[in-house]
Amino acid sequence: MRRTHVKGDLTVARGSSGIVAGLTAAAVAAVCFLAYQASANAPDSVAAPSAGASGPTATASASAKPKAPAEPFAVPAESGTGARVVYALKDRRVWIVDDKEKALRTFAVMPSSVSPPPGAYQVTSRSGSIKGSDGVPIEHVVLFANIDAVPVGFSAAQDDSMHSPDPTIKTGGVRMKRADGNALWAFATVGVKVVVVP
Repeated sequence: MRRTHVKGDLTVARGSSGIVAGLTAAAVAAVCFLAYQASANAPDSVAAPSAGASGPTATASASAKPKAPAEPFAVPAESGTGARVVYALKDRRVWIVDDKEKALRTFAVMPSSVSPPPGAYQVTSRSGSIKGSDGVPIEHVVLFANIDAVPVGFSAAQDDSMHSPDPTIKTGGVRMKRADGNALWAFATVGVKVVVVP
């Protein structure tokens, strides 16, 4: 092999340019392979944006915060204002709302076969403990409407049951658990507004 003197004692083989090129190509291939492996194993949170996504838009979408879910048991917006009891027919739920628009309590109820149409009512009478029109002993009865001669109001069964009503019997009791009935009884005195929403 022929050698060429360069500087001092350093010599370079004239035929070594092919070897250097081969080593360079091998190094580049190795780096590309390692980069591919790193990309394939990267978690989604650090994955590169899709083609065409770049600049401020890509950065904004990557840092965008998810929207907070809506409050599932928020007081219905169409229920008016002021201290009131809100009864949602479709949701089968009651809210006790104070005069500062704060929901003091909300709970599920079981409506009876007769329901009042949406609108504003007020508590007309109360009974501590009686037998319901369905024959079940009940307590903390709060009446607020009369639909086709059927009194409608809130109450709790003394055995804490919330059975589905017999659809063949016209009754107007909106049943709740005893603990919820206690809270409603303390709040819903005669004259307190009751708002029924769809």
